[in-house]
Amino acid sequence: MKKKKLVFIITYKASEKIQDIFNKISKLKEFKNYDIYISDDNSPDDTVSYLKNIKSKNIKISLNKKNLGYGGNIKKCIRYAIKKKYSQAVMIHGDDQYHVKYVKKMFKILDNKDTAAVTGSRMKIRKNALKGKMPIYKFIGNLVLTTMFNLIFKTSFTDCHTGLWAYKLKKIKEINLNEIDSGYNFDSQMRIKILSQKFEIKEIPIQTFYRDEHSSYHVNYSKNFFKELFIYR
Repeated sequence: MKKKKLVFIITYKASEKIQDIFNKISKLKEFKNYDIYISDDNSPDDTVSYLKNIKSKNIKISLNKKNLGYGGNIKKCIRYAIKKKYSQAVMIHGDDQYHVKYVKKMFKILDNKDTAAVTGSRMKIRKNALKGKMPIYKFIGNLVLTTMFNLIFKTSFTDCHTGLWAYKLKKIKEINLNEIDSGYNFDSQMRIKILSQKFEIKEIPIQTFYRDEHSSYHVNYSKNFFKELFIYR
């Protein structure tokens, strides 16, 4: 039986970047085999206008009536994928930071029976992160926090702060999403939950692309990351 595969795209103030994503998708023939689910988290800008111009039979667009938060929006998409009986799902960010070209490879790795998730690592080949204009404070912070994670959980990840994820849903549905943060620490807490189930997470090297944008949440994210390392452990 052919596996049902979903690519879900979370958007918030993505504007024309969502159009850039679909320009890339249009050049990748494998996307004809995937369903696409776009969940916009009540964007206050013109993102919805761009979304309305996207028309295809394999695309479903969902507009949140209120802002669910980064993690809350991901939970909604995962629950949708499980409800619709997809076997695998890949998450793409609407800001186009992670290239859609990695989706095919991530799905392929998920076919390994022991693998519950695949993540894209910007730090597996560290020069790629700097080439992609990762701010130096994020580069150093990623190294320090990922090293701490590995020491505490006895793992060997190279990037514990990526937002590019692929999920094997029959394993993910064993995790209680209500116990995971609905904010920006969703991914790190999901990583811990997967490991606590003795499931496997694989990494692939990726490039990333930063623009002239400033994250207002990185200090709080780091504080929460420190806290969860010890609480969850």
